Amino acid sequence: MSLIHDICPSIKNILLLDSEGKRVAVKYYSDGWPTNSAKEAYEKSIFTKTQKTNGRNEAEITMLENSIIVYKFAQDLHFFVTGGEDENELILATVLQGFFDAVGLLLRGNVDKKEALENLDLILLCLDEIADGGIILETDANVIAGKVASNSIDAGAPLSEQTLTQALATAREHLTRSLLK
Repeated sequence: MSLIHDICPSIKNILLLDSEGKRVAVKYYSDGWPTNSAKEAYEKSIFTKTQKTNGRNEAEITMLENSIIVYKFAQDLHFFVTGGEDENELILATVLQGFFDAVGLLLRGNVDKKEALENLDLILLCLDEIADGGIILETDANVIAGKVASNSIDAGAPLSEQTLTQALATAREHLTRSLLK
């Protein structure tokens, strides 16, 4: 590991799974799972270990495969943050709460699988704002949601940097303007 990982708290992954343990959005920052099948097996083991617990009101903590996992559930979504066995649980819980609250803000309180899939671009941007290479960048939900929201409404951005939904909205806007001329 590099010096920065020794000094700064870091995370191994952030997972958002549905109520059946299937992926909604995931981001891995560690080489501990080299293949997609290894990642899916890990997600299944986390889900199996936590599905009978009550992570509804407060974050819960468990250990699995030399990792600390903090998690929380909302309706049919399960939020997980994994850190190394030497990481501080409070820091991991803060990352989890920041992700959970930012998703809640971006989905305007409708935190369920359907809404999450319809706004997957915002959730993926959320993951990018929270951590880079496993190094925690931001945990304040208002800051995370604010950065994601400002990125998602930039119609002046080149099409290559916009999400598909944004690009279609921009194209529709340009078409409407050209038809009205």
